[in-house]
Amino acid sequence: MKMKSQATMICCLVFFLSTECSHYRSKIHLKAGDKLQSPEGKPKTGRIQEKCEGPCISSSNCSQPCAKDFHGEIGFTCNQKKWQKSAETCTSLSVEKLFKDSTGASRLSVAAPSIPLHILDFRAPETIESVAQGIRKNCPLDYACITDMVKSSETTSGNIAFIVELLKNISTDLSDNVTQEKMKSYSEVANHILDTAAISNWAFIPNKNASSDLLQSVNLFARQLHIHNNSENIVNELFIQTKGFHINHNTSEKSLNFSMSMNNTTEDILGMVQIPRQELRKLWPNASQAISIAFPTLGAILREAHLQNVSLPRRVNGLVLSVVLPERLQEIILTFEKINKTRNARAQCVGWHSKKRRWDEKACQMMLDIRSEVKCRCNYTSVVMSFSILMSPKSMTDKVLDYITCIGLSVSILSLVLCLIIEATVWSRVVVTEISYMRHVCIVNIAVSLLTANVWFIIGSHFNIKAQDYNMCVAVTFFSHFFYLSLFFWMLFKALLIIYGILVIFRRMMKSRMMVIGFAIGYGCPLIIAVTTVAITEPENGYMRPEACWLNWDNTKALLAFAIPALVIVAVNLIVVLVVAVNTQRPSIGSSKSQDVVTIMRISKNVAILTPLLGLTWGFGIATLIEGTSLTFHIIFALLNAFQGFFILLFGTIMDHKIRDALRMRMSSLKGKSRAAEVSLPLLVSALESPCPCRLCRDKYHSSVLRICGQRGSIKHTSFIHFFIR
Repeated sequence: MKMKSQATMICCLVFFLSTECSHYRSKIHLKAGDKLQSPEGKPKTGRIQEKCEGPCISSSNCSQPCAKDFHGEIGFTCNQKKWQKSAETCTSLSVEKLFKDSTGASRLSVAAPSIPLHILDFRAPETIESVAQGIRKNCPLDYACITDMVKSSETTSGNIAFIVELLKNISTDLSDNVTQEKMKSYSEVANHILDTAAISNWAFIPNKNASSDLLQSVNLFARQLHIHNNSENIVNELFIQTKGFHINHNTSEKSLNFSMSMNNTTEDILGMVQIPRQELRKLWPNASQAISIAFPTLGAILREAHLQNVSLPRRVNGLVLSVVLPERLQEIILTFEKINKTRNARAQCVGWHSKKRRWDEKACQMMLDIRSEVKCRCNYTSVVMSFSILMSPKSMTDKVLDYITCIGLSVSILSLVLCLIIEATVWSRVVVTEISYMRHVCIVNIAVSLLTANVWFIIGSHFNIKAQDYNMCVAVTFFSHFFYLSLFFWMLFKALLIIYGILVIFRRMMKSRMMVIGFAIGYGCPLIIAVTTVAITEPENGYMRPEACWLNWDNTKALLAFAIPALVIVAVNLIVVLVVAVNTQRPSIGSSKSQDVVTIMRISKNVAILTPLLGLTWGFGIATLIEGTSLTFHIIFALLNAFQGFFILLFGTIMDHKIRDALRMRMSSLKGKSRAAEVSLPLLVSALESPCPCRLCRDKYHSSVLRICGQRGSIKHTSFIHFFIR
């Protein structure tokens, strides 16, 4: 009877303490007005003494004790004349409390009844040494004896640090025979401190490696897990999921799919782990197993060790996926859905290096990056078992570049259209010889190539590179690549035309044959290069860039299929200009060829100006691919690239005096149509009866006839009539 009354008193005491605890727990770590999500999902508000005694002097520190039933202290730092919380070690958990039954009597006597914490040096909770003994005695099969106490505790910074140390010790001392039941209990404990309501409290844990320790402990524990059936789903908690299956060298390509929510209000974020068939062939005939763990909130918690030249923190933009594979498997394919799906949210595939405690970019390669998801090829090792995607630091979203490109492309397109109109207007007046004819053929095709390339660029810029737009984006990239190459190869043909005009004197090629050669070089060579590039890179999804409809650089270096031909052509053209400069110092070739020499000189001047401009443009373009390049290089490249059409109009058309003269004559002929109708019939008859109408040129009113006589010597009846009609 006496024992019964004592038990009753103990129960009453436990009830009283729990009631008082519930009164004070809301005062642990919150500032006035802040809210905390309780395990049941109900927000709790409370106040602590948020001001330290004494004046707030910059960078000074102070501490305050935790609320009742919590051990530890709260540290504050003076920042901008305000006390701000900087660290917290308030914990309500202890080893003794973990193994108390419903009567409140201790079922295990331990050496350390609580974990003392000292705010002055901000040390984490002391290492838990008796947990393994308590679990072996009370719940060796499923660890269920600790889950209720942990899940009922508040996620203060001190409790989080305690639970991390708890999981760390379990994974070290109790991982010899991990069953699915043990994995479920272990995950329930981890899930409690991965809740979105606990994320903000991780920042105040004195041990900055706590998040890395948690990830490493979970991975180590999962490595010892034995799957006894074919069930794929092992753990299905809100903030941690575990899946696995058996594999061997005859298994076809396998994948594990995850769908997890960041919180209760957002849509699920997807993730997938694939093991390629070629990797599975490396396995031995006996069965092995593959396990994967997904964390939706861990990315916001993981803290990287400081790394020089890297700005921290780097934001995680997807699930964190851990994998446990046989040692012979080294390569996996991971698909991540982006959390931030904005257009400028470029991704970077990374793996978590457990020894360096930071994300390692070398662990993964990008396979695909569209607006909503990313596919990565990653290397699995014993120190790199967890993977995710980061917001890429390479993206430059400066609006200046957008404005320059928009304005420049508008000017470029209008300039190219005007260039084609001018060429059509003066065509019959400027194509006198074969070389001059081919010169203007080159100008027209250069303008058409750049104009078409700019149009494809505009089309590609309107794609969000969604999954359904992928094939169209490949087409846009192909045609952009093809027409930009055509621009350079027509420049190359102009250089070859110069060499032909200088070296070939006595034998001229037929115009039709020159046209065939020109189109073969101008369009045939680019077509071969573009098709070959697609055929080599596209099977591995390495043709386009992840963030835009343009040639890939980071993975397959497909951009070299444009950069190398373009820069080689620039070098060849500059050499040709030097050859022309040397050869034109010689005496005149002769009167019969003087017109061709003048044409060659005009082509050479045109090539000498346009080639450095084009070469300089894409020289800056290659410089922008180097990580950390100054914004100035990006602006210069955007300016030169966007205004290429204007340069072609200016240096290829307007600055050519022959074209200017032809334009003036065309304008004069349009104005003089009415005047030509007033020419008297007697003058026309006299001109027709004259053996050589050139004598009429002495009349100051018929200078136009003089120009025709000078060119042809004599005028036939039909051509002369045509002149006046025109």
